[in-house]
Amino acid sequence: MSLACNSMKINEKTGGLSFLHQAPSQWREAPDTPIEYAPKEETIFLSGGLTLLQDKLIEAALNSLGIRFIALPNPDFKSFQTGKAFGNRGQCNPTYFTVGNLVKYLQDLRDNKGLSTEEIVRKYVYITAGGCGPCRFGMYITEYKKALRDAGFEGFRLTSFDHEKGIFQGEEIEEQLLDYTPKFFVTLIKAVIIGDIVNMLGYKMRPYEVEAGSTDAALAQCKEIVAQAFLNHSSLIKALWKCRSELGKVKLNRLHPKPKVMVMGEFWAAMTEGDGNYNLYRFLEAEGAECTPQPIINRLMLSIWEAEQALYKKEVLQVSNGRKIDFSSLKTRLLIKAGKAAVKTHFTLYAKAIGLHDYEIPDMEKLAHLAKDYYTLECSGGEGHLEVAHLIEAVRHNLAHLVISIKPFGCMPSSAVSDGIQSLVTARYPQVNFLSIETSGEGAANFYSRVQMALFKAKQAAKEEFETLEVPEYLPKRIHNYLCQPVNKKIGTSAKLVESIIKSPI
Repeated sequence: MSLACNSMKINEKTGGLSFLHQAPSQWREAPDTPIEYAPKEETIFLSGGLTLLQDKLIEAALNSLGIRFIALPNPDFKSFQTGKAFGNRGQCNPTYFTVGNLVKYLQDLRDNKGLSTEEIVRKYVYITAGGCGPCRFGMYITEYKKALRDAGFEGFRLTSFDHEKGIFQGEEIEEQLLDYTPKFFVTLIKAVIIGDIVNMLGYKMRPYEVEAGSTDAALAQCKEIVAQAFLNHSSLIKALWKCRSELGKVKLNRLHPKPKVMVMGEFWAAMTEGDGNYNLYRFLEAEGAECTPQPIINRLMLSIWEAEQALYKKEVLQVSNGRKIDFSSLKTRLLIKAGKAAVKTHFTLYAKAIGLHDYEIPDMEKLAHLAKDYYTLECSGGEGHLEVAHLIEAVRHNLAHLVISIKPFGCMPSSAVSDGIQSLVTARYPQVNFLSIETSGEGAANFYSRVQMALFKAKQAAKEEFETLEVPEYLPKRIHNYLCQPVNKKIGTSAKLVESIIKSPI
């Protein structure tokens, strides 16, 4: 053994065996120099990462609860570069974009808004979701801390909630920076549901608008109306009814056949509206397509379904010397059922108020039944079995001319599903037009090229579907109103409208 090795000493802070006779305790990372943080009433909370509309509605909803909350700007390519500069290597797109977006925002507060680093660390807190599973999602907090420390914001506070526990986790969080109460989550979910509904209407209308930009202008008005309803504690249903008049002003021409493209995949990549997925939705619309993204409420219903399955397994588990009748899980089961009923009720009320008629919340039991022959339902990482189920559903029920599954490069759960299991699905349903595609922050040209090739086939299918119909000489004006949403076996919006007129000409 060399002299260098013999002279090595154990670091007193990290080495030694002194821990052997100490009582176990939770390890916590703390800054070297104690920081006197601002009291709760002066603390400003930051978050973001959902759609642009939902982030702003959540900001208004939480401010209505007395929480000083700011929604971060939409992550852009500079956010990605910032995340890569301060983050570890080998992380996925959502990590780089979201971590970099937070660091970029704090740098702007320091460098352009005149706030000192000490004031930022003292007053600001970032809220994020945490969890476990077969991907990097469980390491996000560590990545945030590492990037913030390297960017000069050591000691900046982060608070997280387990996305799988929802309203059941409030009492388990020791550092109550936020009160994760049922009221907090109910208000949050209301904002998410309304955002889903308004976004879906936007995607239905924008491809057919006569005047470019008119749909976005109407959606901006709706966002302001709903935000004010949250802040003023007034009726959200009345606010959504008021949004009808704003959306009704948008002139549409809905007789141009356009391919309908279902977008699904990894949660963040399929949801974000910016550089994180190469502005996929705007690109598809510019190429002449109508998008049908998966709303966030689907992921919420999956979490509730998984909670039900976990409870069922617990109840049927055979325990030696166990009680024949165990009521310990009765409260949890009742809360799950109440939560599911509340989500469906609020969605239905809000959808009817603003005029979304042709969308139903997916039945998770039916989707699980569709996927069980291809995907082990007990594997709950990522989107679970939803991607497989949605693809099969799209084929069987004529929901889309093209199905795109998008995920970050190297996303373990989604890549395993789309690049592995989905190959079996497409082999059994050869008529499906399916594209699995990854994002990496760079490489947009290849991404767009692959989408365009798949979209060409979808355009041909939409055109053929429309041309098989005999368009009546007289077409009522109502077909150009967004409230006209017929339901039949056709896929494209134009074909659905003409088919509905043929069968019900009055």
